[in-house]
Amino acid sequence: MPRKPDATGRLPGFALKLAEKRMPSQWLCQNEGKPHRSVMKQPDTLDNLSQDPVLFEESQPSGETSFAEILSQYEQEHGGVREGETLNGTVIAVTGDSVFVNIGKKTEGVLAAARLRDASGIITVKAGDSLLVAVTGHNAEGYYELSTVRVERPKDWTGLQAAFAEHRVIGGVVKETIKGGLRVDVGVPAFMPASRSGVRDVADLEKLVGQEIECRITKLDVEHEDVVVDRRVVLEEREKRAKEERFGSLREGDIVRGVVRSLTEYGAFIDLGGVDALLHVADISWARVGKPADVLRIGDELEVKVLKINKDTRKISVGMKQLQPDPWTVAAEKYKTGDRVRGIVARLTDFGAFVALEPGIDGLIHVSEMSWSKKVRKPSDVLQPGESVDVVVLGVNPADRRISLGLKQALGDPWELAAQKFPPGSIVEAPVINLASFGVFVDLGDGIEGMIHVGDITREKRLEHPRDVLKAGQTVRAQVLEVDQGKRRIRLGMKQLEPTSVDKYITEHQVGDTVSGRVAEVRQDRIRVELGEGVFATCVFKAEEAEQGQAAEQPQRVDIAELTARLAAKWKQGAGEGSAAASNNPGIRPGQVRSFRIAALDPGQKKIQLELAE
Repeated sequence: MPRKPDATGRLPGFALKLAEKRMPSQWLCQNEGKPHRSVMKQPDTLDNLSQDPVLFEESQPSGETSFAEILSQYEQEHGGVREGETLNGTVIAVTGDSVFVNIGKKTEGVLAAARLRDASGIITVKAGDSLLVAVTGHNAEGYYELSTVRVERPKDWTGLQAAFAEHRVIGGVVKETIKGGLRVDVGVPAFMPASRSGVRDVADLEKLVGQEIECRITKLDVEHEDVVVDRRVVLEEREKRAKEERFGSLREGDIVRGVVRSLTEYGAFIDLGGVDALLHVADISWARVGKPADVLRIGDELEVKVLKINKDTRKISVGMKQLQPDPWTVAAEKYKTGDRVRGIVARLTDFGAFVALEPGIDGLIHVSEMSWSKKVRKPSDVLQPGESVDVVVLGVNPADRRISLGLKQALGDPWELAAQKFPPGSIVEAPVINLASFGVFVDLGDGIEGMIHVGDITREKRLEHPRDVLKAGQTVRAQVLEVDQGKRRIRLGMKQLEPTSVDKYITEHQVGDTVSGRVAEVRQDRIRVELGEGVFATCVFKAEEAEQGQAAEQPQRVDIAELTARLAAKWKQGAGEGSAAASNNPGIRPGQVRSFRIAALDPGQKKIQLELAE
């Protein structure tokens, strides 16, 4: 930065040299005729002197000599700079409103940055650039005031002709606005069309009045003293030159600052100091950005990293997110399979929902992992964007930047309690949700479905298709026949709840009633008795009870042939079960009609138990 006085009173190097020349080798300050309490030697260097402004102030005259006078005297003694003199300078610093230039003298020069801005408001010079400047005076801080003219002005028509022939840039002073443009003094009056002034509107055109500008002669008619100049072409050439230099200075991997110039749907164009670069929407943040306008504004100043430079197409790609750590590098350590996590639904697709777990990391809930019922047609039927949800991590693939999530797993598997909730024999009521040729499916709630086979729908008739008696949405009453938790299947039956001849018989009789029945089957310790059409009962008896019954019958009716047959069967070995039963129960035979007493009735199991009547 240039050397200039600061709040402590420090002065530029040339003033220090002047002070060094005037001051004695020992500095003494009198205080009421007495020496100061300390005597200091002359500083070894000027830098040491500049660091002690108090001593310098004590050595100055009593205020009669101003800084400007000291500067003027110094310039006279060392060879100053004349006003209007043209010098070659080098830009050493650019601030918001000033450009400081080293002109090879004891102090620097300064010129207004506004005079070096192009039509878009960008300062067209930078530190290290060479300028041809003219000295116009001094400012209050002691710097040379410089003009913005960086080329010499022709002094006569011969100079104008040479500049026109060589297409050289010349200097001029804008005198006034006239119809259609400006009048410019380039040694002779010249006309500059408004369209070639390099400004966009009338207000900016007025600001050029009084300024020294650079331009190029586009028309020169010596005979009619008609001169036309163009400033815009000079600005465009300088801008192009600056872009070339800036483009050549950039390297992939550089971290640079820029200003957002424009926004599109796919990204933002960043001005890197005369060169535009594209900041793609995917490179703004590790988190998903819908459109650049959601996070950026025109005029924002950003720090970006140069990602790619294409010298053939002269395109530059930059990124913001590359300046931050990639969250996926630690995703595998942070998210484990089976973990229960919380996130925000970011967006929905036809196949699922993306959930933001943290900035830059989204997980996918596939539509099949949203409900145990597996009947979700659209993710929007279950979730909405912006909704906070608990999910379970099903898988992590950092290489592909994917995390699979499950919503239904976080809600709990209803099949874990299905056997307890729907034990075999229990009765359920549920709506029909789907019909197939082999049966119907009913909704038992919590994503659990039950199936009623076509053969278990009714006893009345054989059905070709369930739709003959049922329809979707109809509520049916059925009995749980089987629960297979491993296969996630529940089998139901409707016909099992229809009244049967057994149900009717049970409702019409009571325990203790004496009934008649036909012996249908005889076993060693029990017999099966038919009490009516389709009604069967079981009678358990003791063998001696049967023998007593037989003894009671024998006195009345004796059949010699039958007795002979029984004795022969008794002696035979390897007789069948029926023969054994008949041998053990000589008084009970299949086909007999006997009296029984009802010992027990079980409506639920549809069972009737009998005992022999006395």
